[in-house]
Amino acid sequence: MASSTRQRADAARWHTASQVLAVVRRRPGITRAAMARELHLASGFATEITARMRQLRLLTEAPAPISGRGRPTTVLQPHHDGPVVLAVDLRQEDWRHAVATVDGMLHEAQRHTHRRRQPTAVLREIRHAVDRARARYGERLRAVSLAVAATLHDQHLVQASTLGWGPVDLSSITGDAIVPLLVGNDATLAGVAEARTGAATTAGTALHLIVEVGIGGTLTIDGQPVLGAHGAAGEYGHLPFGDRRLRCPCGARGCWDLDVDGRALARHLGEPAPADPRSYARHVLHRTANDPRARQAVSTVAQSLAAGIAGLANIHDPDLITLGGLGPAIRNTASAAFDAAYTDGLMTFHRAQSPPVVDAAHGDQGPLHGAALLGLDHCTSETALAEWAAHL
Repeated sequence: MASSTRQRADAARWHTASQVLAVVRRRPGITRAAMARELHLASGFATEITARMRQLRLLTEAPAPISGRGRPTTVLQPHHDGPVVLAVDLRQEDWRHAVATVDGMLHEAQRHTHRRRQPTAVLREIRHAVDRARARYGERLRAVSLAVAATLHDQHLVQASTLGWGPVDLSSITGDAIVPLLVGNDATLAGVAEARTGAATTAGTALHLIVEVGIGGTLTIDGQPVLGAHGAAGEYGHLPFGDRRLRCPCGARGCWDLDVDGRALARHLGEPAPADPRSYARHVLHRTANDPRARQAVSTVAQSLAAGIAGLANIHDPDLITLGGLGPAIRNTASAAFDAAYTDGLMTFHRAQSPPVVDAAHGDQGPLHGAALLGLDHCTSETALAEWAAHL
């Protein structure tokens, strides 16, 4: 009986510790008093749990700035010897990585251009970054979390059409099971970042879209992405919103991808298909200041982008739509064309109070922030915290 009571107490303790860390991620720099109010904890228990988390090298406390009357409190911060996650964002032309602490903040961010695009070469480079992180952080490194511009099925990469990859085994990135590898679609993870710590934190149902090479995204409900049966939901770029005469690298015809990025801009300008559609699109957007043809091309792409977003608003009925990647620049360059196409594409009853379309707060860093959150969700779960305590 005593053993069962002790087990229940331990389970409750890990549950509360996990909740505390989730609050710290949502609100970095939160005070202990504010955390206690948010989780409805008695002040004595809040003091006890934070003291335990100090002992477990999860959090430290620093005096909070004094403001007004009342008892002084402390700010909760990551412990300098606490667990970390290596977040990686793999894109068409480059890859980035950063170390995330338990408050979700990114440190030591680096960017690398692909020397070669063959899967073995790219994954080898990422493996070197993982090895360096393991050498520096040792057992503090609790997960490697990868955001990848690819279609995933049951956590396996089945196609990265923008990289020219078919099915690829990603397990070589970590090489063994000591440090778990977590994988998520880049647009999905960017949407998670916006819903939890970005521009959509007040939205119960949020739609996130990101324009890079093509367009992807996710629908989040209370900060959780709708992943589908096998984790492959959100492939919005492969909806048949585009020109049916065009064959997409994914194998389908008429994909929306082909009408909203640098490839579309090149077609409208009568220029060769770009090797790097993302960089090419940025170049065309820069040209619009003095080139009427470039402005017209961007306007046409903005209309296709807005019309598709309206269709998704009709489907999902979100509170808010966040737009990342190249999307804000396309919209802002041709705002009148975008707004008209968006309104025209909405069902009549939506127009009176249409879901606002706002720029993503995390910008180009959205997938990396999302990858960090995916890894931290894993390593601050109740089970993972118990394993961390046992390791100490």
